[in-house]
Amino acid sequence: MSKNAAQVIVEVLESAGVRHIYGVVGDTLNHVTDAISKSKIEWIHTRHEEVGAFAAGAESYMSGVLAGCAGSCGPGSLHLINGVYEAHRNHAPLIVIASQLDTMSLGLDMPQEVDFQKVFSDCSVFCEQVYNAEQARRVAVLACQAAISKKGPAVIILPVDISSTVIKDNVPYSVHFPNPVRRPSDSELAQTAAILAEGKKIGIYAGAGCQGAHDLLIQLAKKLKAPIAHTSRAKDFVEYDNPYNVGMTGLLGVHSGFHMMTECDTLLLLGADFAWGQFYPKHAKIVQIDRDGSRLGRRHPVTLGLEGDVIASLEALLPMVKEHTDESFLNECLEQRKKTEDTLLAEEQPGRGDLIHPQHLASLLNKYADDDALFSADTGTAMVWTLRHIKTNGKRRTMISLRHATMANGMPMALGLKKAYPDRQVICMAGDGGLAMLMGDLLTIHQENLPIKIAVLNNGALNFVEMEMKTEGLLNNYTDLKNPSFAKIAEAVGLKGFEVKRSEDLELAVQDFLSHPGPALLDVHTNRYELVMPPTVTAQNVVGMATYSAKALLSGRISDVKDLMKNALHDLKR
Repeated sequence: MSKNAAQVIVEVLESAGVRHIYGVVGDTLNHVTDAISKSKIEWIHTRHEEVGAFAAGAESYMSGVLAGCAGSCGPGSLHLINGVYEAHRNHAPLIVIASQLDTMSLGLDMPQEVDFQKVFSDCSVFCEQVYNAEQARRVAVLACQAAISKKGPAVIILPVDISSTVIKDNVPYSVHFPNPVRRPSDSELAQTAAILAEGKKIGIYAGAGCQGAHDLLIQLAKKLKAPIAHTSRAKDFVEYDNPYNVGMTGLLGVHSGFHMMTECDTLLLLGADFAWGQFYPKHAKIVQIDRDGSRLGRRHPVTLGLEGDVIASLEALLPMVKEHTDESFLNECLEQRKKTEDTLLAEEQPGRGDLIHPQHLASLLNKYADDDALFSADTGTAMVWTLRHIKTNGKRRTMISLRHATMANGMPMALGLKKAYPDRQVICMAGDGGLAMLMGDLLTIHQENLPIKIAVLNNGALNFVEMEMKTEGLLNNYTDLKNPSFAKIAEAVGLKGFEVKRSEDLELAVQDFLSHPGPALLDVHTNRYELVMPPTVTAQNVVGMATYSAKALLSGRISDVKDLMKNALHDLKR
């Protein structure tokens, strides 16, 4: 049967399981969208291509089903770039269709001409142009295969004249879904067991590679009498039903996780590529197991590096591990965990009057959200409160830009999560700066009739950046935000708007907001001067805060110092 190249590519994507393609239509993309309209794939018409790429990446990452995004020539596909980078850093399989000018115009400096191979090659696992319509099926299959096997964005550059060219499509290329088992050799695992047998204060540090390995981690920790700390990306897989859990470490982490990492003498690093070397133990023996051998020892020197998937590796390692009896280090770390949990609980208490703690908002969302709710959060303080105060239970999941750390990711990711899981509650904790950056796609939520819930931390500032400035002893310049009523904007574009300015009104508002049957936005005027950094980091920056206070006083910004000190005193009282 004769088809044009666009139809062939869409057919391949459909066979690879793609259910949704996100983007904005445009001239060079017209034959692709026409083919999509005749397929089982649903086109999601976003108002900004960046939103489409964020949404597609979130859908693919969370569901494991390949999703796609597409843009027209020149600026249309360029708008995809930040979302594609997010998927690349997040190891999310993604299909990107970057439609292009006709081949006769390329290389002649025509309007809207962009060399997409140069643009996307740094943030993709596959990036090829279709040079001949007869290549369409083969290139599309290779793109899908690369996205699935290498776990990242695959870019198909499609000139418009080729997309409309009719061909005889009779070459049986098809997409495959391999599921290999990778694990270290028995001799390497025996070395690991020997190192663990010598350890007195053994800790386990679990990363995102531990997805699906929860029960195996518990068995291993029980044998080793080892506390388990985890990265922020591993929260969903490690935190719940875990008597050995001591929480996250790092800048977004908590004291108990930091304590375990600094005090252990032996550390088993599982599926973790945590980037900041200063949070690793200084003098411990470290054994690292990762599915990608190129990551071994790249963040911190390790004693032994092994390549393998965590599940297969632990299944083979567990029978070799010697049972430990000394629980002193475990009990020490669990006691620190109890103190940390008490501190977090104190932070969640309601403020008085117009003082609304963002931790209190997070705790109420945690309390009233569904057991299988999906959470997204903007980069900045929103992600901190989500990671520290939203509890997992084996059903809930969180989606945050933790490796690319981009602004404005929260609401677009929520859009993709809701398309992937239409029957599950999706809640976004958005920053006022992040939401405002891509706020136009609130219209997409209305147009697609997606009952997403967006809670906005309206503190009138680029809050995390502001705190970074202060801890470095700098005056916080250019961080102020003159915000509108986000609730009124939500109402204007078809969402239900709620606005809260007093702490005593928050709990009822959260209940009404979450129970609203359609899309809703909760505009919460939260405290701007909350101390975000964990205690160990804040203590190291006392000089910076003191320098900031002195500079603020000298420049006449007395109210800033008063508010900061008032909140610090409030924290001490709690």
